Amino acid sequence: MTNVKQQLLYWAPRALAAAILMQTLFFKFTAAPESVYIFSTLGMEPYGRIGSGVAELIAGVALLIPAASVYGALLALGVMGGAILSHLTKLGIVVMDDGGQLFGLAIVTALCCAYIVYTGRQTLLKWIGRG
Repeated sequence: MTNVKQQLLYWAPRALAAAILMQTLFFKFTAAPESVYIFSTLGMEPYGRIGSGVAELIAGVALLIPAASVYGALLALGVMGGAILSHLTKLGIVVMDDGGQLFGLAIVTALCCAYIVYTGRQTLLKWIGRG
C-alpha cells in the first residue's frame, strides 16, 4: 500500500468522525430546539445534552491527536452507541423531520470509530495490560 493510501486510511475516519462530533456541539451547547427536544424526550434535559456535548468535545479533540485517537474513538463509540440505541428505542429514526440525518450521522461516526478502535486495538490491549 502506498504511503498516501496509508495516510488516507489513517486520517480520513478520524477527521470525519471529529468533524461530525464537533459540528453537533453548536446545537447542544446553544440549546437548539432539536437538541432540547431529543434530550427532553429521553428525560435527560439539560444534563444529558450538556454531558454528551462535553464527551463529544473530548472525543473529537482526542481523535485528532495521534497518540490519543484510539481513546477518543472508544469514547465516541460509547456516546454513539447511546445515540443509536436512543433512536432505535425512543426517538425513532426520523427526529423533527430531519429525514434520519442525525441517525445516519451517528451510524457513520460509530463506523469510523469502530474502524479506529479495531486498527488501534494493540494500543488498547497494552493499555489494559494484555498486549
